[in-house]
Amino acid sequence: MGMTDEERGRLGAGHVRRRRTEDERLLSAPEREARRESDSWRVLRIMGEFVEGFDELAELGPAVTLFGSARISVGDPMYGAAVEVGRLLGEAGFTIITGGGPGAMEAGNRGAREVGAPSVGLDIELPFEQHVNPYVDVEIDFRYFFVRKVMLVKYSRAFVIFPGGFGTMDELFEALTLIQTGKIRDFPVVLFGSDYWSGLIEWLRATMVADGKATEADLGLIALTDSPEEVLEIIMSSAREQQERVDYEEEAREATRKALGG
Repeated sequence: MGMTDEERGRLGAGHVRRRRTEDERLLSAPEREARRESDSWRVLRIMGEFVEGFDELAELGPAVTLFGSARISVGDPMYGAAVEVGRLLGEAGFTIITGGGPGAMEAGNRGAREVGAPSVGLDIELPFEQHVNPYVDVEIDFRYFFVRKVMLVKYSRAFVIFPGGFGTMDELFEALTLIQTGKIRDFPVVLFGSDYWSGLIEWLRATMVADGKATEADLGLIALTDSPEEVLEIIMSSAREQQERVDYEEEAREATRKALGG
C-alpha cells in the first residue's frame, strides 16, 4: 500500500512519526545498522512469517488477488468496478485476497463481503500508521515485502490489477516475470481499465517488443478489459482449461498404469 498525497505532505512536514520497518532494517547497509541483531537471527523471524502465512492460508480454496491504488475513494468509478469484480468472483466461489488497505483493495474486499465470500487482507508494515480496511475477514500482517509476495502468488489463481502506482506496477511485472520464466502456469493477469493501461501496453509493443527485449507472445500474457463480467469469464476459462489438463494427465497416468499391469 502507498501513502496518500496528504500523508506524504504531513510526513514531509514532520507531523507523522516515521518508524523504521523490518524491511528497512534488513536492507540497510551494515555500517548503518546497529548490530544488536544479526542477519542470521533475522532469518528466524522471516521463517516465522512464512510459517504463519502457510498455516493461515493453506485451506483457503481457490482465490483471486486484486491490486490497485489505495488512493481512490468510494465515488471513483474504479472503486465501484472493483466492488463488482469482487462480488462476481465471490459468487463464483473464489476467495478475494488484497493488500488489505483502502481504495481498490477495500473495494475488492467489500465485494467479497457483500456476497459472503471469504475476504483476505495481507497487510504490510509501513513507515507510517495504517489500518486494514473494515471488509477484511482474515488478516495477516507481514513485516517483509518478499514474504507477502510469495503468499499473494502461492494462494492465488489469478491477479486482477486496477489502476495504481509503483506498488501495483511491482506486483504486475513480478507476476509477468514468474509466468514468462515458467515459475507459475495457468495464471491470468487481467488489467482493468483500458484508458489507464493502454498507454503502457502500447509502449511495451512499440518499444520493448520492437527493440527485441520481449516478444509479442509475452504481451499475450496480459488481458485488458473494462468489464467485470469479462474478468470473471477470463478467470473461469483459465480454471476450466487447467482442470481439463489435470483430468487429461490423470487419465494418461491411469492408462499407463493399466498398460504396465499396475
